[in-house]
Amino acid sequence: MKKKVFLILILLLLALGYHLVQNYDNPGRTIDLVSKAEAASGKAEGNEPFEWSPTKPYPVRDVYYPGTEELMPDEMRVIACGTGMPQPRLKQAAACFLVELGNGEKFIFDMGEGSIERIMALGIPLDQLNKVFLGHLHLDHAGDFPAFYFTGPVNNRLTPLRVWGPSGVKPEWGTRTWARKMKEMWAWEAASRGSAVDARGLELEVNEFDWTAVNKVIYDENDVVVRTIPAIHADQSVSFILEWNGLKFAFSSDTLPSKWWRDHTKGVDLSIHECFIPPELMMERYGFELSEAIFVGTQGHTSAQAFGKIMSLTQPRQAVCYHFQNDFDTVLAVENAIRETYDGPLDLATDFMVWNITKDKIKTRMAVPNEESFPAPIQRKKIPPDTLATYTWTDLSFSGVEPESAAVTNKLIEKLNKKYNQDIKPGVTGLPFAK
Repeated sequence: MKKKVFLILILLLLALGYHLVQNYDNPGRTIDLVSKAEAASGKAEGNEPFEWSPTKPYPVRDVYYPGTEELMPDEMRVIACGTGMPQPRLKQAAACFLVELGNGEKFIFDMGEGSIERIMALGIPLDQLNKVFLGHLHLDHAGDFPAFYFTGPVNNRLTPLRVWGPSGVKPEWGTRTWARKMKEMWAWEAASRGSAVDARGLELEVNEFDWTAVNKVIYDENDVVVRTIPAIHADQSVSFILEWNGLKFAFSSDTLPSKWWRDHTKGVDLSIHECFIPPELMMERYGFELSEAIFVGTQGHTSAQAFGKIMSLTQPRQAVCYHFQNDFDTVLAVENAIRETYDGPLDLATDFMVWNITKDKIKTRMAVPNEESFPAPIQRKKIPPDTLATYTWTDLSFSGVEPESAAVTNKLIEKLNKKYNQDIKPGVTGLPFAK
């Protein structure tokens, strides 16, 4: 009897050993109790085991690591690159959302202050980020565009940048004049920076459209259509609707809930609409008077209750509120107010929130940004300029070059030329030694 029990124990140990060896040899697999579909979602029925390897990559991630996931041909990905306010803070940049499509197209909607750092932290080559749509020209929606444009060449953008923006109540208030004045204001920036690096990224295409048009197509390329509707925000403001592959994305920029939003965003897949904190919190946190809090928070912008009502009227697959300081206490106040008028799917946006959208599913996660990012690699061969021929320096700058320091720099250039088999002549530091 003892021999039989001992034999049974030996067989059980052998079976257990075989199971462990199989898992060690193929640790990425899930046990038979969990289907592949369940493994992909990270869920199993009830409390059944879900086995992960102790050494291989985890099969399920609840966060998004930019650049590590393939965007499927039928998929849309939206990343919040700015969800905050004109009151600057480290946690949230001002308004900016990136839309990436499975056909390779990418679109930036609004570009408020601080958003360029979020964009760069995603590690996307700037040659792929050449389309920017501005809902209006307030600084918290367009303030980072000049930096994005002018520093493009030093961040490896070699393709022209394209921008779309609304016309003005007065011609001098419109996007075309705004862009022209921007280039005039930063003319020295363009001249000096463009003389140092490949300047093709300083080409700018400006597309100004009629802000009063309703549901008008302003972009129609590569099976992607972008329409605008008027927004109620000090005039000459618009909201955007992007359609592609049977999916629809709506972005309000700044607006009160409007009849145009009600009529043209019903049933969209992702509905991103602005939403403010309650007026009482604006008085407490901003130091506003009651009249200021009421006007800013309910007349020029959307109250949380009004956000809930417009979502109830339009019934999107996923509602997203943005444009408020999303903290542990404010988020409760905003959500409670929204739930007075809306009980559907809801996300309260903060920077680096990510939505993956297909016809079957919408998944919300947070991205893990690279806080120490460098520019993404170049996508085209560079054509460096002849710096001194491109930009004319004054005699004063040349006369101030210190000879001994210049000699050290020239020796460095000589070493680099030898290392890379080049013959690059020092420009400014070569002058003290030129005959």
